[in-house]
Amino acid sequence: MDTMRERFITVTSRLLDEDPRLALVLAEISMDGFRPAQRAHPDRVINVGIREQLLVGVGGGIALTGLRPVMHTFASFLVERPFEQVKLDFGHQGTGGVLVSASASYDWPAGGFTHMAPGDVALLDTLDGWTVHVPGHPDEAEALLRHAYADGDTKVYVRLSQLSNAAPRAVDGARFRTVRQGSAGVVLAVGPTLDDVLAATEGLDVTVLYATTVRPFDSAALRSAVGTGPADVVLVEPYLAGTSTAAANDALADLPHRVLGLGVGRAELRRYGTVEEHTAAHGLDPRSLRDRIGRFLAPRTTTAGV
Repeated sequence: MDTMRERFITVTSRLLDEDPRLALVLAEISMDGFRPAQRAHPDRVINVGIREQLLVGVGGGIALTGLRPVMHTFASFLVERPFEQVKLDFGHQGTGGVLVSASASYDWPAGGFTHMAPGDVALLDTLDGWTVHVPGHPDEAEALLRHAYADGDTKVYVRLSQLSNAAPRAVDGARFRTVRQGSAGVVLAVGPTLDDVLAATEGLDVTVLYATTVRPFDSAALRSAVGTGPADVVLVEPYLAGTSTAAANDALADLPHRVLGLGVGRAELRRYGTVEEHTAAHGLDPRSLRDRIGRFLAPRTTTAGV
């Protein structure tokens, strides 16, 4: 199976042939994969070098011409480093574009903390009007990329990861899916956390929702899943723990409820390690999730098979 990043290169290269409105701006990252597209469309595939603020600034300028810019690099260099340009060149100027990241929260541990961005979605939450897609499989990434490219002049962030669920789910760029139904609580799994959440909740009497589009937050789906309350909700996100806690609280404001936000911790893990070791250290592996979710929902859950 190809990775989400490889699928991004394939799909975007094909759409550059098909859609004369699409333009791609790179900062060296993934340039090798896009060389054929650059030869075919030198006016719409632009490599600015290792200049991430310029990457976003050029994308904002392209948007002002009426094209649909796609800007790509590692998440830490796409959202965090040029945040002022994201805020001003798109939000303040009222333009639209698509940010497509790679490496997610800790996908390349050998790169160190400079190449990690667990706070990217939380940072974008300080801005107005951004749609945020977090696919959990390359097929989902393709569907969401196509949706983002065709989505008029909106502002969209597509967060790609090396991590993937074993199988894709149908995605529509808006709603949460119900994967499993139960009565003792709701667990919302975001993107590539789904397989681990399903393993962790096996035998528990809980509803599992699956989210690949987290902004706008699908309040209606969460409300439908919890019923009339009281509600116990666990959020499992592959980025900063608690990023969507406020959104869940707002969705359930008129119901008695509790929310537990699980995700990447704030403490910096200073040893490279492996992706799997980082996942376990942040408590996002199935064993840790089972313990944390079970303790939060007890005694409402049925723990058959524990």
